[in-house]
Amino acid sequence: MLDEVGPRLKRLRARRGLTLAALAEETGISKSTLSRLESGQRRPSLELLLPLADAYRVPLDDLVGAPEVGDPRVRLTPRTMASGGTSVALSRSPGPLQAFKMVIADRGAEPAPRTHEGYEWLYVLDGRLRLVLADYDLVLGPGEVAEFDTRLPHWFTSADGRPVELLSLFGRQGERMHVRAQPRKDPRPSAD
Repeated sequence: MLDEVGPRLKRLRARRGLTLAALAEETGISKSTLSRLESGQRRPSLELLLPLADAYRVPLDDLVGAPEVGDPRVRLTPRTMASGGTSVALSRSPGPLQAFKMVIADRGAEPAPRTHEGYEWLYVLDGRLRLVLADYDLVLGPGEVAEFDTRLPHWFTSADGRPVELLSLFGRQGERMHVRAQPRKDPRPSAD
């Protein structure tokens, strides 16, 4: 990459119609140093390239021919779930645990439990979630969590007809969440 800096500098100077003397005056870099940079006899350094980038009014990356960097933004693509609602994958890699943000609409009052391999952890962000899990019929509110083996018959929906937002961590091979920090026992004295 650095081998191309000299010819690039020479082309930029020629396009601007500058002499080595004029460029030396503008940048404070000696004429001989500029000549050696353009011919490749001197390795470019940051302290030489910065004033040249400023003089040519180009980004430093253009002088060194740095490769273009892809767009670093993660574009979350919502998907409509077969069972109703919307899901957005939050994890990009196909690792053992997958994270999703889900918005679940009302799927009706009659549960249709399913089973499959895996382990799931649900955290309610907003709304009320009705979770039918084996023999349990639970309603979870914001900040509440449910964790279960998905081989148990399970089904969930909005508990009150309004959409419910939740986070789901799902391990296809039964990976479980590992909670390392747990709250201390309530330090307040009990009222006996």
